[in-house]
Amino acid sequence: MAASQHSGARWRDHAPGVIVALLAALAAAVLADRYEAPLTLLALLIGLALNAVGSNARLAPGLGFASRELLRWAIVLVGARVTLDQMLALGPASLIAVVSIVAVAIGVGVLAARLLGLGAAFGALSGGAVGICGASAAMALAATLGQRIREAELTLVLVATSVMSSVALILYPAICQWVGLDDVQSGFVLGAAIHDVAQTLGAGYAVSETAGQTATIVKMARVALLAPVLALVAMAFHRSPAEAGSSRAAPLLPWFVIGFFAVAGVNSTGMIPVELSDLAATLSSWLLAVSIAATAMRSPLAELVRAGPKPLLVGVLASVASLAAALAFARLAL
Repeated sequence: MAASQHSGARWRDHAPGVIVALLAALAAAVLADRYEAPLTLLALLIGLALNAVGSNARLAPGLGFASRELLRWAIVLVGARVTLDQMLALGPASLIAVVSIVAVAIGVGVLAARLLGLGAAFGALSGGAVGICGASAAMALAATLGQRIREAELTLVLVATSVMSSVALILYPAICQWVGLDDVQSGFVLGAAIHDVAQTLGAGYAVSETAGQTATIVKMARVALLAPVLALVAMAFHRSPAEAGSSRAAPLLPWFVIGFFAVAGVNSTGMIPVELSDLAATLSSWLLAVSIAATAMRSPLAELVRAGPKPLLVGVLASVASLAAALAFARLAL
């Protein structure tokens, strides 16, 4: 009885903040449908616009729950978006190229962050967001890195990645045309270098149907790499018992990373009906939007301003390195 009362009290504490974050995500969804803009970007902007409510004591427990626990379940369900077939469809040469480009983005992010005094964890977060799938990867990596990443740092990466992805949507197709790439090569570069999924597909199909199809396959392969990258980051930044503040170290792989692998693995077998897989992917997008809105509301804006241009520079350098690598591979391997 006591446990039931405690659970009820906990949900009463969480409800106001969760409801506010959900309403912000619903507003973002309406605007995304109306203006054909990315849901995650609009959830971020609306969350930042409502930042003043984040300090409300009644909302704090629910916003914290939405930004942490709902995010973890969103990561598990992201596995419904990817299959092994998506990676194998690229062929060995292109797959090696995609893996290399993601490694370059993360490596440059870590190196730049360390040189700028921001730490390797921030570099992995920023480089991973650039190299894999934008906001989704940033949120997943932040959950994996835990207390090594502050709320303000995550929000900076979300803002920077969203802006860079929008710029890439306009700029990268023009660069592909300028260097004389054909449709397949252009699709590869756009799929390998543009940050978010929506902008990748928009840029690819703006070039041609062939470029759009190629960009889609390459981008989905990058999304599929989220699971192994999360596992590697979890192992690279594994906390010792002393760092974890307890007698036991944190698990080598967080439960939600294992869940991601499990869902993606089952999805790859074809055992999950397409309708159920689509439903899981849609639910993942919604949970991610709610979590992003809550994260933006909780972020201390004063700390964002004090951070200056250094955190943004890390993302820019990783983006330039990713584009350069993609162009080189398109010329040499395709």
